[in-house]
Amino acid sequence: MTATIDNSNAAQATKKKHLGIPEAVFVEDVDSFMKLPGNETADSALRKLDEQYQKYKYMELNLSQKKLRLKNQIPQITQTLEILRHMQKKKDTTESMETHFLLADNVYCKASVPPTDKVCLWLGANVMLEYDIDEAQALLEKNLSTASRNVETLEEDLDFLRDQFTTTEVNMARVYNWDVKRRSKESLLKSDKP
Repeated sequence: MTATIDNSNAAQATKKKHLGIPEAVFVEDVDSFMKLPGNETADSALRKLDEQYQKYKYMELNLSQKKLRLKNQIPQITQTLEILRHMQKKKDTTESMETHFLLADNVYCKASVPPTDKVCLWLGANVMLEYDIDEAQALLEKNLSTASRNVETLEEDLDFLRDQFTTTEVNMARVYNWDVKRRSKESLLKSDKP
């Protein structure tokens, strides 16, 4: 009884880990699979499996795009954190910081920034907020760790999806081969009859 509980907990952990991605069930016995409702013909079963495969492809595309966005954000957050650390060192001095800032794509302007304890951060959707340097640093460090964690989760989900691709492809091949064998048996029986 304990082993059963442990297995169900492991299965629940897997389901929680890949929430929203249905697991492809390996077809052990094609004869039994073909007797299930909706699998009246090999073509209908293959159509269902292909539909499932296409859904996995769509999920892979979405997850890959999310991963790419996050991987692009991580260097930006890291660079902003470095700038904040530099500004934090300069805030107790009287010397201004010489820098270049982006006006538009590939258009920079030279600036002299006096020591300050306030910074403005773009939050997205054309929203900018003013923060103390310490608050901004804490926020960006939190965002960086969240983005890194999300990239790892997305990589695990993409690996899980690749496993589902493989299982679905194998299932499709097994159903197709089962149908080829069935047809060859039928043609042999027809040719044996006078």
